[in-house]
Amino acid sequence: MDWAYALVIILSIFLSIFLILGIVLIFLLIRVTMQIKSVTDSAKRTSDAIEGLVTGARRMRELKSIFGTVIGQAKKIKKRKEK
Repeated sequence: MDWAYALVIILSIFLSIFLILGIVLIFLLIRVTMQIKSVTDSAKRTSDAIEGLVTGARRMRELKSIFGTVIGQAKKIKKRKEK
């Protein structure tokens, strides 16, 4: 029966080692997922800022087109008045 007690002791030691490793692994995975969340939040903020810049540039282009048309028409009217 001594070998049975030795086997139980060996198995309990391995079980406790795996239990400790599992707990450590869970904590490490929680830390990694928190870091991933912070990185994705930062990427979202950056993409929102870039989207805002693009929207502003698009508005400026539209304004430039509108003012270009108005200035072009004003030049045509001025040329007609000079003749």
